[in-house]
Amino acid sequence: MKRILSLLMISVTLLCVVIISYFHYNQLPIYNLDLALKFIKNSTQKEDFKSLAEKLGYSEYDKLLVIHADDLGLEESVNSTSFESLKKNTVSSASVIMTTDNIDEVANFSDLNPYLDLGVHLTVTSEWKIHKWGGVLNDKDIPSLLNDNNHFYWNKRKFTKFSNLVEVRNELQAQIDLAVSMGINVSHIDSHEGALFFDPDIFKMYLNLAKKNDLLAFVPIQASVHFDENFLKPDHAIIFDQFFMAEAGIKPDEMEKYYLNIIDDLKPGLSQIIVHFGLHNDKMKDITQGKIDYGSLWREIDYNVMNSEKFIKSLEENDIKLINYSDLKNVIFQL
Repeated sequence: MKRILSLLMISVTLLCVVIISYFHYNQLPIYNLDLALKFIKNSTQKEDFKSLAEKLGYSEYDKLLVIHADDLGLEESVNSTSFESLKKNTVSSASVIMTTDNIDEVANFSDLNPYLDLGVHLTVTSEWKIHKWGGVLNDKDIPSLLNDNNHFYWNKRKFTKFSNLVEVRNELQAQIDLAVSMGINVSHIDSHEGALFFDPDIFKMYLNLAKKNDLLAFVPIQASVHFDENFLKPDHAIIFDQFFMAEAGIKPDEMEKYYLNIIDDLKPGLSQIIVHFGLHNDKMKDITQGKIDYGSLWREIDYNVMNSEKFIKSLEENDIKLINYSDLKNVIFQL
């Protein structure tokens, strides 16, 4: 009997080590065992698409898609390519990093184009090797979010491990307040690198911030595992049935095929594709430091594919309806 119990304890310990190693390797800072098992089991929830589609004037059989450009404010070409695409409706929505140097351009663009859909890309990590940023608040007000150089930590694990919840909330509210004060017409919030989607307390705070500011909150279907009978999904949390983003490891010459396959295989429901625009120029090369994943060439390909005749034609042939967060906000908040 003792031998059986000993073997059982060893097995459980090994299972825990495997689970922790899996999340550590995949940069998923989940340290709650129950939540980790939900992620592995894919215990996800879905939006009530039929009701939402009907409110938008569509049916449950329609394919509704948000094409969302992340990282506005990062660099001038990120802004210019995203602005052009928003005006052409080759992307339907975008969000801005408020801790970067080029947010004035975004504010001016929003002032001239108030009908286009923008959100705040809530940011608590600084992933680039040389191009770094800290918070909107003074360093002394958010010490738990900063490294020794007063920059945000470079990865999600360190942010999750060291961050103080009150400081996180204050910084994120400051980012929203700054966007609004600059005249950016904000419809939603989302999370840079998904850093706010893992810790249960941080995730709840993220949703509460959206509610407090009358904004929608993007929730990838993977993060819907947080919701259960004790934590019901609020109406302003938007779960996308199908969520796509080119992942690390996709070769540049395979990206067009990757996106076209998404469109060809898209099922009825509410879906989102996240893209990262920019140009393969000297400034973006300096920022991304030769990194392939989400680097300068990657971003230029993203921009070129989304604006290509082939991709636009594929949307039409597959009867894809592009919508944005403002459309969703209008029906959810009944504006």
